[in-house]
Amino acid sequence: VFILICCFIILENIFVLLTIWKTKKFHRPMYYFIGNLALSDLLAGVAYTANLLLSGATTYKLTPAQWFLREGSMFVALSASVFSLLAIAIERYITMLKMKLHNGSNSFRSFLLISACWVISLILGGLPIMGWNCISTLSSCSTVLPLYHKHYILFCTTVFTLLLLSIVILYCRIYSLVRTRSRRLTFRKNIFKASRN
Repeated sequence: VFILICCFIILENIFVLLTIWKTKKFHRPMYYFIGNLALSDLLAGVAYTANLLLSGATTYKLTPAQWFLREGSMFVALSASVFSLLAIAIERYITMLKMKLHNGSNSFRSFLLISACWVISLILGGLPIMGWNCISTLSSCSTVLPLYHKHYILFCTTVFTLLLLSIVILYCRIYSLVRTRSRRLTFRKNIFKASRN
């Protein structure tokens, strides 16, 4: 059942990526972010499928490096997805501040943010294979992810919590900006109507 859900997620995100790629009017910064989110979710579907296929009895046949690659790919995909959501929130907030949609001249900033999402995600997911693990000190291993150091799990949990909190704060600010501007617009319309009467 989970593999079927993963296949659906993969196909759905391929469809989103193809739609953005084939449709010229979607070749704008905001759609690049949506495409990046679709790509990270597609990779999450692939990584989760691989994780399912390499779980159970197969886990015992994996070398530590293979285990880190299996689990690390999930962390990279999850990180990229969350960082993509943050990048979308940042871009929408900047758009609201400037009160205009970004044109092609801001594509550089979009690609810079997208690149940063992937670089940070790769580093975050790769930390255990680069040495932040508990192979030499088994007492500090996580119960859920046995070769991951407890401090690494705590670090990732803290990072993801802060990212999600930042996203919520940005969208609250966007909501506040929209409400404030809506009130101003209503006030101006009322003054204009009163001056005409």
